[in-house]
Amino acid sequence: MFQGKALKVSLLPDGIAELTFDLQGESVNKFSLLVVSELQQVLDLLENEKNIQGLLVKSAKDVFIVGADIMEFGAVFASGPEQITGHLATNNLNFCRLEDLPFPTVVAINGFALGGGLEFCLSCDYRIASTAAKVGLPETKLGIIPGWGGTVRLPRVAGLDTAVEWIAAGKENDAEAALTARVVDAVVEPEKLHDAALHCLQQCINGKFDYQARRAQKKAPLKLNFIESMMAFETSKAFVGGQAGRNYPAPVSAIKAMQKAADKGRDEALQIEAENFAKMAQTPVAQSLVGIFINEQVLSKKAKGWEKKADKKIARGAVLGAGIMGGGIAYQSALKGVPIKMKDIAQQGIDLGLSEANKLLSKRVERKKLTATEMGNVLNRIEPALTYDGFDQVDIVVEAVVENPKVKKAVLAEVETKVSSDTVIASNTSTISITYLAEDLARPENFCGMHFFNPVHMMPLVEVIRGEKTSDNAVAHTVAYANAMGKKPIVVKDCPGFLVNRVLFPYLAGFAMLLRDGVDFQRIDKLMETWGWPMGPAYLLDVVGIDTAVHAEKVMANGFPDRMRRDFTSCTDALFAAGRLGQKNEKGFYNYVLDKKGKPAKVAAAEVADILKPCIQGAIDISDEDIVARMMIPMATELTRCLDEGIVETAAEADMALVYGTGFPPFRGGVFRWIDAIGAQTFCDMAAKFAALGALYQAPESLKAKAANNQKFYG
Repeated sequence: MFQGKALKVSLLPDGIAELTFDLQGESVNKFSLLVVSELQQVLDLLENEKNIQGLLVKSAKDVFIVGADIMEFGAVFASGPEQITGHLATNNLNFCRLEDLPFPTVVAINGFALGGGLEFCLSCDYRIASTAAKVGLPETKLGIIPGWGGTVRLPRVAGLDTAVEWIAAGKENDAEAALTARVVDAVVEPEKLHDAALHCLQQCINGKFDYQARRAQKKAPLKLNFIESMMAFETSKAFVGGQAGRNYPAPVSAIKAMQKAADKGRDEALQIEAENFAKMAQTPVAQSLVGIFINEQVLSKKAKGWEKKADKKIARGAVLGAGIMGGGIAYQSALKGVPIKMKDIAQQGIDLGLSEANKLLSKRVERKKLTATEMGNVLNRIEPALTYDGFDQVDIVVEAVVENPKVKKAVLAEVETKVSSDTVIASNTSTISITYLAEDLARPENFCGMHFFNPVHMMPLVEVIRGEKTSDNAVAHTVAYANAMGKKPIVVKDCPGFLVNRVLFPYLAGFAMLLRDGVDFQRIDKLMETWGWPMGPAYLLDVVGIDTAVHAEKVMANGFPDRMRRDFTSCTDALFAAGRLGQKNEKGFYNYVLDKKGKPAKVAAAEVADILKPCIQGAIDISDEDIVARMMIPMATELTRCLDEGIVETAAEADMALVYGTGFPPFRGGVFRWIDAIGAQTFCDMAAKFAALGALYQAPESLKAKAANNQKFYG
């Protein structure tokens, strides 16, 4: 009946039409402009065909529809509110036409049906899901709201509570959860999906299922009186607003759209949704979060490209050093299905590593993310070892011993003699040069950095660092291992601090200078958290460890003396001298006590003022705006230098490294997207204001050139 590049319509027996989504040249189905156009043509055909009794919708891919084509969003969002609502209107009309067809419609959901994919499904009369299906409306995670009827149909199908929860959280839901919420009508095994959907459609055709009643419900106002509506919506807005925070307005905007449309019919409600969507789409938050999504695609593509270059699959790994870090690496590898040997020189270390893995797995069992049997299987994939027996059978070794160059060099030279000639060895060092560590190795081409961030199970970033002699094959193997562990690898060149620490410590240097000038660290913490950071710099230093920070600061000062060497005693030096190491000994800038959940909670420490007093050289009068500027300028200028020097290849990778590795506020999109948002000239003017503070506050020539030519890092 119809054959396009994305959609196909076939005629089955008994007058049943079958619509198949199968977007050519793509691994998934998505609502691109092409798909929207072909759906219009299909609906023209279906509306004019006289002999059709019912429509069955399916996907020829492993997923149903993952949503809209996000890669097309940028141009649409920049086009203005009228163009945005016009863009929405085309597919909204498609979905309404689908909903109004003169015969019943049933959709077979075989995998992901997210965003526009689920909105399409909600436009059908019945939804049958396979046990492998995942459904949801994740739009708020992109700073927008559903735009193709999600805020209209979901509350009318599943109830207001479910709609608020699903849309505000933006999470994926499995098939059973969708059935419980009445979002789908039945769940069957994948091999039974097509037959079950066909049977449901035949029941509609035979009059046993009242599909017209369902349509009427979706087109009508919500069944809430005024008091019920006020209580439900006002309570939801207060709760969701508190959870999302002021920097993420989309969840509350979605609730407001549902509230305004509650007493409206379908078409008017859809118009309200479109207006709210257009408003959100033009916010800097949406532009940043969509930018992050697109950057993630860049990272994924590059990582897959590296993995294809590897000459073999990583089947077995090993980690040297079974402390908190080593145990975390072993846990992550085993959890994702890659067996790993965990070696230490002492049983005490082995016990610590196994304890760390056990603790993390037990938490997953408590949260019902794993069964006890599955936990046992993961633990069985961790092989504790006090010797190098079997190391000739591993594909990659991650060194995670103490951050001491001499110790690391000795361990690396030793392990090289115990592994096969093609085994890749990677160091988890956070600051020590990879080229330096490779000096005594017989096969430096097989050596690189693999820098995990703590805690390993939570932090997505892995820096893969290539030294002067690191081969492409070693990089490819290491990236492949990071991918297998479910991490986000970014390949960077060797330099002091690599990428993340190289730009993080200038940020902390800005903090040190503010404290020197008499600014209260608690004020700075609160300001930077308000700006969007998950924690302020003082709190961050306590979490990292004051001793670790002091060591890293020395490494960075030696590596970049013109910018990072201080001519004053910093507050971290004073705290270190006083034996205040941060959370690890329960006292740093703050004191730490265990909360009800057993986690360290910070409390003000009156004694810190006296410890810091000798480091303070004055008491300046400074605005909140200038404090933020003095914190952020050093990070931005150093990241620009990293891009200029080729330490990182692209602005997208640089931005994502900071989002993944430091918690840089996602709603700002990364350092370079933040500069784009305020303008390169504005940034350069801001830097010039504080140029007297030193080289960290001087904008690189490349940034000045962008300002002069009105250029951006993105487009």
